[in-house]
Amino acid sequence: MPFYEHVYLARQDLSAQQVEELSAQYKGLIEQMGGTVAKTEYWGVKSLTFRMRKNRKAHFTLMNINAPSAAIAEVERQERLSEDVLRTLTVRVDELEDGPSAMMRKADRDERRGERGERGGFDRGDRGGFDRGDRGGFGRGRDRGPREDRDGGDDSEVIVSGETDQ
Repeated sequence: MPFYEHVYLARQDLSAQQVEELSAQYKGLIEQMGGTVAKTEYWGVKSLTFRMRKNRKAHFTLMNINAPSAAIAEVERQERLSEDVLRTLTVRVDELEDGPSAMMRKADRDERRGERGERGGFDRGDRGGFDRGDRGGFGRGRDRGPREDRDGGDDSEVIVSGETDQ
């Protein structure tokens, strides 16, 4: 039997318990049709890039499945009929991944990094590989020199309220 990775997105107003019940329902359907579910991962509520059926967030769930294609087709049909499922994606793979998925590894890494990330503090070493020194070095390669006067530098007479000095 072929291997599949199946991800579905459930509406944001469902509880995590209801999403787990949906997963159990689909798992039962797969097992009823002669397949097995190797792993089910709940990824949590995540923001969507764009709105889907008036939802800005969704519950994400991954299922690693070893089942005939007819079982996958039936699960996808049931998900299309359900108003709670916003979108699905099923990909056939050569072998199922052991251990946590990339999304779960990312969550573990983020927890280890802590609040300020790996750099810690306010180290901003990511702003290029050159030393600015005294804020210079943006391709000029020279000092600016003295600042010119704002009035253009000439010794013209200043007229204030229409009177001249004579």
